[in-house]
Amino acid sequence: MAQAKTTKSKPKPKAKAATAKKTAAKAAPKKPAAKKPAAKKPAAKKAAAKKPAATATAKPAAKKPAAKSASKKLPFAKGDYVVYPTHGVGKVTGIEKREVAGFNLQLFVILFDSEKMTLRVPVEKVTDSGLRKISSKDKMQAVTATLKGRARSKRTMWSRRAQEYEAKINSGDPVAIAEVVRDLYRAAGQPEQSYSERQMYEAALERLVNEYALVEKLDVEAATEKIENVLAG
Repeated sequence: MAQAKTTKSKPKPKAKAATAKKTAAKAAPKKPAAKKPAAKKPAAKKAAAKKPAATATAKPAAKKPAAKSASKKLPFAKGDYVVYPTHGVGKVTGIEKREVAGFNLQLFVILFDSEKMTLRVPVEKVTDSGLRKISSKDKMQAVTATLKGRARSKRTMWSRRAQEYEAKINSGDPVAIAEVVRDLYRAAGQPEQSYSERQMYEAALERLVNEYALVEKLDVEAATEKIENVLAG
């Protein structure tokens, strides 16, 4: 009877080995599933690698406007005579570079002898300000023709005419200034000008004479005499 007991107890370790193999077999398929998330990491690296390429292409594009502005030719040079509408004839005495409100500006330095004043005009504002070169001889011929013309009738009130005259003087157009000189001129035997008319006439005449003298290569006195002779007819 003791031998029967020993033969029946031997199969038990085999069952444990079988169950151990089953658990090992079940645990084995889980390893490939753990590798799947690791395969997604290279895709994330590709997206990160695209960012530097975008910034590298943007930087050269920003440098193009600076190259264009540096190649612009300046309309005036040092020593040129110019006309500023509200101040008349001036001379470019220099070209400066200054930083204003964080911006680097290039400025024309203009001296107006008649007003003892210096004005600085940014290069970018030349067109907007009306700053221009001295008129041509053809333009001065148009001025002479205007001075020889008939004066406009003075039926409107002086306050309104004064505004119109002042706008013409400050326009910078020599023909418009000549119209003011012609309309306010008084020949011998005509009624005298009022004080306001006289002041307006002298301001217009001075503005016109200064440019006329430069174009015709005369001094101011000779240019004034020539214009007054034209007015006297």
